Amino acid sequence: MRWQLQEAKQRFSEVVRAAQAQGAQFVTRHGEEVAVVLDIAEYRRMTGAEVEFKDYLRSAPDLDALEIVRPGQSARAIDLTDPR
Repeated sequence: MRWQLQEAKQRFSEVVRAAQAQGAQFVTRHGEEVAVVLDIAEYRRMTGAEVEFKDYLRSAPDLDALEIVRPGQSARAIDLTDPR
């Protein structure tokens, strides 16, 4: 939807609600698009600020390059009957 600047200023809450419900809202001045109001989730998706969990996991460093040294001794015994 397109909003003239003056109207968008007067009805800003409505512009924001429309951006959340319907998508991008364009603001015009003298018939020329000068701004756009977006839902924050859409903005984050477009800018890459919001990363999906699977992409976050894929961005982890290569664990094959790690050298993990574990001691050869057995794990200690734990008394499960002790209430401490």
